[in-house]
Amino acid sequence: MSASRRSGTTDELGPDEPERPGPEGPDGSDLLAALLDGMDAALCAFDADGVVTHWNREAERILGWTAAEAVGRPGFAGWAVREADAEEIEGRLMAAMRAPGRQVHEFALLTKDGGRVLVRTQSAAVRGPDGKPAGLYCAFSEVHTQIDLERSIALSEALFEDASWGVVLVDADLRPAVVNAHAARALGTGRTAVLGRPLGDLLTRGVEELENALTHVLAEGAPPAPAEMWVGVRTPEGEKRRCWRSGFVRLASPLAEEPVPLGVGWLFQDVTEAKRSEQEAALLRFRTNQLHRASRAAAECEDPAEAATVHLDFALAGFADHAVIDRVAGPPRADGEPGAPQRLVRVAATPSGAPGPSVLTGHAGLPVGYTEGHPALQCLARTGSVRASAGSVAPDRAREWARARQWPEDTMHALCAVLRSRGRTLGVVTFLRTSGRTAFERFDSTYAEDVAVRMAAGLDLADLVQLTGSAGTAGSTGSAGSAERGDDE
Repeated sequence: MSASRRSGTTDELGPDEPERPGPEGPDGSDLLAALLDGMDAALCAFDADGVVTHWNREAERILGWTAAEAVGRPGFAGWAVREADAEEIEGRLMAAMRAPGRQVHEFALLTKDGGRVLVRTQSAAVRGPDGKPAGLYCAFSEVHTQIDLERSIALSEALFEDASWGVVLVDADLRPAVVNAHAARALGTGRTAVLGRPLGDLLTRGVEELENALTHVLAEGAPPAPAEMWVGVRTPEGEKRRCWRSGFVRLASPLAEEPVPLGVGWLFQDVTEAKRSEQEAALLRFRTNQLHRASRAAAECEDPAEAATVHLDFALAGFADHAVIDRVAGPPRADGEPGAPQRLVRVAATPSGAPGPSVLTGHAGLPVGYTEGHPALQCLARTGSVRASAGSVAPDRAREWARARQWPEDTMHALCAVLRSRGRTLGVVTFLRTSGRTAFERFDSTYAEDVAVRMAAGLDLADLVQLTGSAGTAGSTGSAGSAERGDDE
């Protein structure tokens, strides 16, 4: 052995420089012992004669026998296995030295206190430098633990293959890591195309609410109950509004001493149709109650025209922001009756600045200057409801659209319903919504038509009362004149 001093060039060791030791570290036996004791599975090993050579801490935990008590024993007979079962069990274990690959067996072992434990073993041969069997190792675990593991794996595979609800594993960055087939169909994409993409690439609405829920689960754990979320899903045909009943569970690594969040398990089911049915039923109950309340309030009005506006005011609640009533100028005509084109006159309207009660403007108002193609004129011509909407346009364009139709500037959606009574068209009622509401739907037209029927009855009765009052006044004047003429005679 040779070494050189830092300040010299000779190859001899100086008396003041001791020989340096080799690199420090555990030898092979220490490393092997640490690996064996750190395993989650119980492990023992046998030499070619069946003598126990290794025994780790997990084996000690399961059976109670320490390594000092186990190592050096010839097989399991008499201490870890009953004498009656020893020959069969040892024969099955030692056969693994002659068989290729791993052999799996189940049998009962004895604990140090005399109990029995059913274990599942995996055995394989350990070969020496010459390739011949030099012994075998046997890893084992309690059967119920193995079954629990297999159940967990089977459950995971079933969820991601056959589940009838969506399952998504979201990583700590809030990106999908695993998606089952049902969830992929709900998101309108393939199982691999969605992986690693931000949720904003998949959803148009509800992204912030969903991400907030996932962040909360990562930090605090699963919520106590499922949550119902309305989202907009991007599809080639456009946005689809869906309601998903969602449950969340936090995923943590079982191998860490302290829980390390791996992500969130998100399970959801599409309940859109059920929620829409519930909403429609609730809306129908509310509107029915409003019609009932309106009828009772209108019955207390002396003026039939005022009763018509009462129906309008009750209808606005939860339905529209503003409304106007336009009457046909002149006496109403029956369908098919000849005459000049009909014009509309404004007789009532809600305040344009803010929602409020309707205001009667009188029966002799000025004609409204609706241009050709106006929704109210279309409604009058068709004798049916007409819906109109500004659509997705800039605010300036929306205001121009509303001004051109002589509606309040904040109007975005309109619904015109015809006023019909005794086979005649009396006018049109127009319901208006601002940008804070959605467009009118088909079932909204049914409700508007129901309200219009009640309003038309009130307006028609107001005309009859006015005509009767005028005729009665004229008749009384004529009789008085005749009497006076008779007196003069």
